[in-house]
Amino acid sequence: MIPATDEFKQACAEFGIELDLGEPEQLYAFLDVLYEANETTNLTAIRDESEAWMRHIFDALTLLPVIAELEPADGEQVRVCDVGSGGGVPAIPLAIVRPDVSFTMLEATGRKTALLDGFIGQLGLKNIRVVNARAERVGAFETGEMREQFDLVTARALGRITVASELCVPLAREGGIIALIKGQKAEEELAEAKNAMHMLHVGHTGTIDTPTGKIVILEKTRKTPKKYPRRDGEPKRAPLG
Repeated sequence: MIPATDEFKQACAEFGIELDLGEPEQLYAFLDVLYEANETTNLTAIRDESEAWMRHIFDALTLLPVIAELEPADGEQVRVCDVGSGGGVPAIPLAIVRPDVSFTMLEATGRKTALLDGFIGQLGLKNIRVVNARAERVGAFETGEMREQFDLVTARALGRITVASELCVPLAREGGIIALIKGQKAEEELAEAKNAMHMLHVGHTGTIDTPTGKIVILEKTRKTPKKYPRRDGEPKRAPLG
């Protein structure tokens, strides 16, 4: 991998992201292990190293202003869950620059979970863990051990908002935030998801435009109805609304 690019540094400066001493090197180390693993397991389709700094690292760090606004429910530590972590973005870059925040990566594929565990060990991160499970199960009413536990739930490339919201919302605490990293069709997806958001008791509180996409912000106004999320695969097969 190549060191942090000028484009990345400029984008950070313009977005108000300030990295502490040693963090660019840690982010570089993450990209290094990510692309080494990508040689045998499909974790990213982005091949250009300079593009990786923008599409992976900067894109992840655009969530920093969202995290900065959070108040932990327990009064101690902000808790963030990233659903469908894949290769570890955005959770691992965020964990590197926010060591005071607790991160959980939720990944259903066993092979990817093992790789993420390896990344955490190689990078020496103490504030992040990976859970090998489906969101439908850990978010289920009564039996889901992660239901309504997090101040913030994030997702990138998890499907359209109608699908992603059903998987993410049950994991957020009442009053918590769901931040979905989306592309240019975010407004179209929001219109499509209007009924789904009503059924899940969340409201759209804003969309943040970034140089790499859009961040759709949802706020959980009430507890999730007991019947959501539905059974494994059903949110994707038959989206709400």
